[in-house]
Formats: sequence, C-alpha cells, structure tokens
Amino acid sequence: MSNTTAQAFTQFVTDLTATTYQTDTLVPARKRGVDERLTEKFPSTSDLPFSQTHLMGSSAKNTIIRPFDDVDVLAVFSNAKGAWSTYQWDSKSFIYRIRNAYSGVSIQQVGTRGQAVRVFYNSGGHVDVAPVFDAGNGVYKLPAGDGTWINTAPLVGTSWYAERNRVLSYHLSPVVRLLKAWNRAHSMRFRSFHLETLAASAFTSGTTRSSPPPTSRQWEPSRRTRPTAGTRSSNRSTRT
Repeated sequence: MSNTTAQAFTQFVTDLTATTYQTDTLVPARKRGVDERLTEKFPSTSDLPFSQTHLMGSSAKNTIIRPFDDVDVLAVFSNAKGAWSTYQWDSKSFIYRIRNAYSGVSIQQVGTRGQAVRVFYNSGGHVDVAPVFDAGNGVYKLPAGDGTWINTAPLVGTSWYAERNRVLSYHLSPVVRLLKAWNRAHSMRFRSFHLETLAASAFTSGTTRSSPPPTSRQWEPSRRTRPTAGTRSSNRSTRT
C-alpha cells in the first residue's frame, strides 16, 4: 500500500537525519581526535598553547544530512604566552603551523582563501579544523587566508539557531534538512549556513505534527526576526 504524501515526507526526513551512532559516537569521536592531536602538539608549555574545541556548523545545529561526510570544529588557541602578538600580522604562519601539526596525515587546506585545515579519515569523511584566537564576547579571530584576520562568531550563531528552532516547536531542523537535500540534488549552489539562516529567519511560528496545517499567515516571512550572529566566512568550500 502506498504512503500518503505526509507519510512519504516523514519517511524522507527520517532517512535524511543523522543516525544515533553518527550524532552520539562518530561526531564526538572526531572532535575528540582534534582535541587529542592539538593537545599533544600544542601543550600548555608551548608558545602557542591549545585551549579547547567547539563543534560548529551542521554538527552543532543538528542539521547534518546523510550521507554523512564532514564535521566542523572550532579550535581555540590561548594567548597566555603572547601568541597573538606573534601572529597578529601574519595569520598565514599561524594556520600553516596548525597544518604542520597534522604532518603525516592526509590533509588539505580549505576555504577559498585557506581558512581551515581539512583532515581526511581512511574510513571516509573529514574534519574541518578552524583555528582561532578568542577576541571576547563570543567573537573569534580566524585567519583570512591573506595574512590578515576576520571576525567570526559561530557559537553565537549556533545559539541563535537553537532558539529559533525552539520557538518553531523544533520543526525548523527537519525543514532545513529537506532544503539541504534539495540543494544537494541541484548543484549545491547554497551553503548550509545560508539555508539554515534563511529558514530560521523566514518563519514566525510552528505547529505540532498532530495539529492542523499552519495557515499562510503563520509561516509568512518575518520582517522583524533577523539573525544577530556572525559565522565562519561564507567563502568556505566545505558543504554539509
């Protein structure tokens, strides 16, 4: 017996959604791998001490779709030893040093201007490591690829998205996954961040699955809600 349209879409969203193993085991394991590598290469005694990592992008927002391919990790370095003064005018040397920490591992500098280090896994997939300095108030200094720096606030963006998802009765992420599947099938012209921000800004309220379909008024584009978050440069080449 054929599914109804609603049942077909529900199944489609289920098939797109990352598995429990991917979200609870694989993603944390790959983040932990970055922690371990950078802690080993940049201990507290280093002139460039490693501080901590944060998930960002689709992994942090839980909008990953299958087939699963990458994890985005923000790697924060400490200025305790005055490292910022060393690299303030030379962000290229900073990111090259992080890249060299993965010597012997299959890597690739990514982003249109080289703003992250991509680490490949033999089992498939990769991790994009974005090394930064903490500038305070949720803002980080990210290498721009030309020796200068850009300001980015991905964790602020993640918090903003999470709040929009809550306001929309947690129906936002399934919609985003559908948009990503459409985008993947049609030339990948949009990056994940654009789709997440567009969807989160477009809708003003959500309904439960068991309630009647929302009226057009409920789902019309909002003229008041706008993202206040910064994020990694839209020039990134990674797609999730």
